[in-house]
Amino acid sequence: MLYYIFQYLDKAFDVPGAGVFQYITFRSALAFILSLLIATIYGKKIINYLRNQQVGETVRELGLEGQTAKAGTPTMGGIIIILATLIPVLLLAKLNNIYIILLIVTTLWMGTIGFIDDYIKIFKKDKQGLKGIFKVIGQVGLGLIVGTVLYLSPDVTVRKDTLTSRVKIENNIKPADLEEKSTATTIPFFKNNEFDYAEVLSFMGDNYKDYAWLIFIPMVILIITAVSNGANLTDGIDGLAAGTSAISVLTLGLFTFVSGNIIFSDYLNIMYIPNAGEMTVYIAAFVGALVGFLWYNAYPASVFMGDTGSLTIGGIIAVIAISIRKELLIPVFCGIFLAENLSVMIQVSYFKYTKKKYGEGRRIFLMSPLHHHYQKKGYHESKIVTRFWIVGILLAIFSLVSLKLR
Repeated sequence: MLYYIFQYLDKAFDVPGAGVFQYITFRSALAFILSLLIATIYGKKIINYLRNQQVGETVRELGLEGQTAKAGTPTMGGIIIILATLIPVLLLAKLNNIYIILLIVTTLWMGTIGFIDDYIKIFKKDKQGLKGIFKVIGQVGLGLIVGTVLYLSPDVTVRKDTLTSRVKIENNIKPADLEEKSTATTIPFFKNNEFDYAEVLSFMGDNYKDYAWLIFIPMVILIITAVSNGANLTDGIDGLAAGTSAISVLTLGLFTFVSGNIIFSDYLNIMYIPNAGEMTVYIAAFVGALVGFLWYNAYPASVFMGDTGSLTIGGIIAVIAISIRKELLIPVFCGIFLAENLSVMIQVSYFKYTKKKYGEGRRIFLMSPLHHHYQKKGYHESKIVTRFWIVGILLAIFSLVSLKLR
């Protein structure tokens, strides 16, 4: 909104300083500051409201140290993250940008699913919350929307050439002439690191690219479902999900900025994605919201994000990664989410296997997800969270190295 107002003032009245709003870096910095202030200042009021409404966490007895002390702590704090993200975005981002529209839809869609889940747990006194099948249907529905839009929208293009701007100008080549629709993505750490999902269907004949959606859209659905569930599982101890998510999102922000900037993408010899740079404004607001929420969620937590926050976080990370063609790097910069997901899958699978074979279920971990395993081993949750953050930072650095290490 403010972007369009200042754009009008700059063009119509040449107001001094109004032109600064055209710069993504300026609007991103402003979005971060504004979201951080909203999350910290108004976050306290939201927490007090949730407490007055008795929107408290119901803790299951799992035999974990300090667990009972968390009972009654306000949950649904994901509302803070959502509001602190969307308000700066609506004020500062280009709202006609296809990627911004998709991220707003993702935030509201996943936030609604998480809110319903938390509502059932708290007000209906059903600890299971929204049935798993309905969560999956919601995630698949979002995947269908995102996948279809990315596949069909004429505003979603890529440019694979590595010509410099100077050469383009000298040869009178318009930037738009070099943009193309593509289902190509990036394979990290490989020299020839571009892979087109359509190539999987090359056996179908000359027109195989017309059927690329058969691979692309299911892949989008799988990624959104997996990452949102991973974020949901990670939200188990104070500050873990918010902190690790902030690290992952910040990493994505750097990828987004260079991928959406023709000069940096040319220098780094990576796929240039027109219009994607605008997502940097959204990401900056999202990081500010996560950091502001962490102010109250750090040990001992004054509020929990609930599924309202965790499902939303996972969905947003997945959509950003897919949009900038870095979805195959998710297992690296979201390595914490992957480890949490795998720990549950391994634990459940092994328990069922041993129960069938020996008549008694056995476990690999003391408890899953993985952070509970370390709690059972006697580590304080603040130490677990700090070490997971450190691992997350190392994975983020390793991910960024992929820009040049090929």
